[in-house]
Parts: sequence; structure tokens; C-alpha cells
Amino acid sequence: MDVLKGTDLVDVPWKNGGGITRKIARGSSGDRVVWTLSRADVANEGPFSNFEGLQRILTVVSGGGMDLVHADGALTAAPCLPVAFDGDLPVASRLHDGPLTDLNLMFDPTVCTGCVTPHHGADDPVLTPPKTGLMAIHVVAGHPEISDRPYTIADTVFVTDRVSLRLAKGDAVLEIALDYGDQSADITLAIAPL
Repeated sequence: MDVLKGTDLVDVPWKNGGGITRKIARGSSGDRVVWTLSRADVANEGPFSNFEGLQRILTVVSGGGMDLVHADGALTAAPCLPVAFDGDLPVASRLHDGPLTDLNLMFDPTVCTGCVTPHHGADDPVLTPPKTGLMAIHVVAGHPEISDRPYTIADTVFVTDRVSLRLAKGDAVLEIALDYGDQSADITLAIAPL
């Protein structure tokens, strides 16, 4: 298992001043980035950046949630409920209750598939990563144990084999699964700092 502690994440301000991003990891095929995982602090309402050609799964991990307003309506991003949308969909955030933090998985669907699944305590699930990919477990709340080791908020654990979780009441994690299919030999993992 590879572990990135939340305390080791580096703040990078957005160009528009609307928040902060903290890069967690990326997968690359040669010089091409095919997926990224990051945390973002959304301080103000406003437009999201365009990520044409990518799928995006956004999960609010702290704060009161937000609406992602677009021309045909709005997507509601409630705490710990993943929302999937095209990276080039023009959306603007409308915060429900002030600043928040979200986790963003973005991936090229022509190369891999991604999925984000929340797990809440009290529970003891056993998680199995895709056969041709990897899995990351990101801590959202509490002090869950992953393979009998405790972790804390914003820690991310990368695994390629089955792992057991121990979630007490108040614990929450996100299971991030990436499946590379027949391109698994071509994709390399890089963990922050990137």
C-alpha cells in the first residue's frame, strides 16, 4: 500500500481566486495524463474550469454542499454523494451554506473508467480493486482503520489487493476505483507532490 497523508498535501490557488486545489495523484500513459485525483476548497460561487474530453466525479467531503448550475438545470452535490458529469459541461457553483471542500476524480473515458463509492460507519467492508487498475481509499471523516492501521481526514491509501476496512460510527471514506482494461500495462501512477 502507498499512503499520502492529508498533512502532506500542497495548496495551489485557483487562477480565478475562487478556491484552492490540492493534487493527490494522477495516472499517465507516456506523456499523456489520463486521470487525476485532487481535493479542492470552493470558497466562492462561480464557474468551473473546462476539462473537455474528461469525465468528472465530484464528491463534497466537507461543508453544506452546492448546486452545479448549467443551461438545462442543476446538479445537486450533497455531502458524501458523488455526482458525475462531463468535464466540458459549463457549470457554475451555487453554495448551499458557505465554503466547502470536494474531491474530484477526472478521467479520460477512452482510456479507463472510474467510480467513486462512499462507505459510512459502523461497517466492516472488504474492498477489492479492479483486476486491471487500482483503488484509492480517501478518508472523509473520523479515524477509520484500513488493514488494521488507523488513518485520518484527507489521508489517501492506494491499494492493488483486497483490503479490510473497520469503520466506527462517524467514520466515512470514499472508495475510488479506476479500471484500465486492456491498457493496464501502459498506465503509471504518480502520487503527490506532482
